[in-house]
Amino acid sequence: MNTEILIIGGGVIGCAVARELSAYTASITLLESGPDVATGASKANSGIVHAGFDTKPGSAKARYNVEGALLHEAYCRELGVPYVRNGALVLAFDEEQQRKVEALCRQGIENGVQKLAVINREQVLALEPNVNPDVHCALYAPTSALASPYELTCALADHAAVNGVAFVLHTEALEILKEEAGFRVVTNQGDYNAKIVVNCAGVASARLHDQLSETKLTIVPRKGEYYLLDHDVQPPFRHTMFQTPTAMGKGVLVTPTGHDTMLLGPSAMDETDPTDVATTAEALQIVREKALLTWPNENLRGVITTFAGVRAHELGDDFVVGATQGASGAYEAIGIESPGLSAAPAIAKALCGQITGENRLTRKAEWKPAPVRPKPFFAMTADERQAAYERDPAYGNVVCRCEKVTEAEVRAAIRRPVGARTIDAVKRRTRAGMGRCQGGFCSPRVLEILAEELGVLPTAITKDGGEGYVLMGTLADFARKGDA
Repeated sequence: MNTEILIIGGGVIGCAVARELSAYTASITLLESGPDVATGASKANSGIVHAGFDTKPGSAKARYNVEGALLHEAYCRELGVPYVRNGALVLAFDEEQQRKVEALCRQGIENGVQKLAVINREQVLALEPNVNPDVHCALYAPTSALASPYELTCALADHAAVNGVAFVLHTEALEILKEEAGFRVVTNQGDYNAKIVVNCAGVASARLHDQLSETKLTIVPRKGEYYLLDHDVQPPFRHTMFQTPTAMGKGVLVTPTGHDTMLLGPSAMDETDPTDVATTAEALQIVREKALLTWPNENLRGVITTFAGVRAHELGDDFVVGATQGASGAYEAIGIESPGLSAAPAIAKALCGQITGENRLTRKAEWKPAPVRPKPFFAMTADERQAAYERDPAYGNVVCRCEKVTEAEVRAAIRRPVGARTIDAVKRRTRAGMGRCQGGFCSPRVLEILAEELGVLPTAITKDGGEGYVLMGTLADFARKGDA
């Protein structure tokens, strides 16, 4: 297949780049190895829009973090996805840690972060009375915020799609070959030819980079594991509560989410298998013990699930963004670990500017706005729910009791420009299955609706792609096997 621009990777970075480039006159295709966008690190992270105080001054991480954080609120509002400016505290429990948070404050100011301050114990307790009373002081970052990474990624994909970007799923880029007219990308579904390639492949990005450049990069998959608590657990904190960071990252945090739940984590363990997202008793115990330092009255009776994500840590410990060295026409975003979500708008803007400038692409006469995202049923007033039902009676059928998701919303998720094709894809777009029962009640009905909307048998529906079929066959199938 031929395309002018080929983007590899359907995470938040790849979809953000696709959305930016869709404003220009070019044929654009995005390849994603998974069954949906946002199936890698973009669906399993802390969902924090970091202020930018803990990135090394002068680094790409610092620049894109601070620029991206400033863009994020308008970005999310335009796309109709959650954004909550809740602020953050980095806790210190002794004088040595106090010196570290004071250094973080100076570093953040050097990076251009606004309104940073080191506050004393009494001020911390006034802001967060449930924090460990042994706290010594804290760095206060009021510009820190919360976002929904998977909802943002899906919304970016939709906006790119309505402006002509083709999304090709279940397609893994295996090899990139430089040719006279551009590039040939070998995939598990055939070859793609493109004038321009953009490598946003996450944990696979260094492998693809090394096929084009003499300057080699190394990605170390770094797994982080989390606890998620139910809505019924009244969030004990309003701010995102960090501990003093270590060499392995920002440490274990305790934070509310944009959906009024609580998140504890992550751990940080380097792995050899980038696909290993299994949780472990060992890592989760570490999370629990470290979270107790922040929240001494920690109560895990409200835990509804644990999960893990694998982030792409590059050994150089910085983002690699721009043109691929030694391969004209190739561009990349590599090593996009935390604060990658925060930096996504700025990275996409920078890459798009470089690509369009160096390749003399022209803006379209018309760039369609992002599709309007209806207000979620759970957030509607009684009058708004009545009006929604009168427009579409399917709003009267609640599919997911835990998250109050209706049949109308499930069907709309499947009909989106880059629509849901699996049970988990519906979950990422509607939250059906993200509540206390974790899909135990709603999954059968979601499966039925998927089969109806896609015009396939229920036995063809998977949980999240691959061989993850939910149903093994029909009663008639098993009866025939028994007769045989």
